[in-house]
Amino acid sequence: MRYSIKRSCSSLAIAFASLSFTLSVHAQTLVPPPGYSHAVEHKGTDSFDCPATPAPFTGALDFPSKYEGSGKARDQLNEKSDAEYKARTRPITEMEKGVVRSVDKYMSTGNPGALKCAIDWYTAWADAGALLGPAANHTGSSLRKWSLGTLSGAWLRLQFSSSKPLAEYPQQTQKIEPWLGRIAERVVPEWPENEPINKINNHYYWAAWGVMAASVVTNRHDLFDWSVKMYGIFADQVDADGFLPNELARQSRALGYNNYALTPIAMMAAFGKANGVDLASAGHGALKRAAERTLQGVDDPRVFETKTGVHQVLEGFDEQNSKLAWLEPYCWTVGCNDAIGQKAASLRPMKNTRLGGNLTSSFGGAR
Repeated sequence: MRYSIKRSCSSLAIAFASLSFTLSVHAQTLVPPPGYSHAVEHKGTDSFDCPATPAPFTGALDFPSKYEGSGKARDQLNEKSDAEYKARTRPITEMEKGVVRSVDKYMSTGNPGALKCAIDWYTAWADAGALLGPAANHTGSSLRKWSLGTLSGAWLRLQFSSSKPLAEYPQQTQKIEPWLGRIAERVVPEWPENEPINKINNHYYWAAWGVMAASVVTNRHDLFDWSVKMYGIFADQVDADGFLPNELARQSRALGYNNYALTPIAMMAAFGKANGVDLASAGHGALKRAAERTLQGVDDPRVFETKTGVHQVLEGFDEQNSKLAWLEPYCWTVGCNDAIGQKAASLRPMKNTRLGGNLTSSFGGAR
């Protein structure tokens, strides 16, 4: 018997469904979508410039918000705080981008130097126990779960490739995978699913994606189950018109945050499908409803301007192959109609660092 959330449900129903899943599927090994098994491409072995490993971040996760001083909507950028945030989080940002760059390079060329670079960086941070320090504030907790999604998502591409690139690095693997699991254990209590519903927003979904990715890395069903429960909350939140009320509260950035919230959600739905869990049907197809409304808004922001009464700020949407990279897992999970399918095709290859890199590579090979 396979577990399937078929409708928007109460916390009790979600808990019951999770128990059913536990009883029926926990004997199975957790896996990513089948595209993650594709073989490494070999296109020459030119030298790879591996920069020095960023200093492992082992201190307290204490960073200012880029919206420092903003009102309740949290939609006004504070340039001074943003600059300070970027400076203080630089080692983490460099780690995320560098690892994904190396994994992308290796998977697309077979360059052994790129693989070694990624393994060396992961190992240095695992040995140091990086990203395990206390989170002093909301932004610190945010950085931890974002990094978990990045590092676990990229690692899965190596771990499950049919080329078995990690076979040459058994000692490093035995350090890295438990380390990612320990980060996930820190993330879960920082984003509790029993918070008031008006607090649970995109941050919680990103936490759930990071934890779900780590659950597959470590084959931890307890972590997977927690992410499934968080997805159920998302499905309950999407209204009949496909809007997320807690993201609409971001006023001028409502469209951007509806899109941002969908990004980890689409990944979770895909990973659910890969493990026999029908998350996409939850909330009477909440994912499809939210995806179609958001894409409508991307094409015509007036949809969200009418809903919020505020002009929409579309920061970063000039790079739609990153902002809309969630289309790869979405199309694999629920299928895309002609218009959405054509949009996805026009944006390939689609890449997103915090989803592990090249998603066209990870999902395109499965279709």
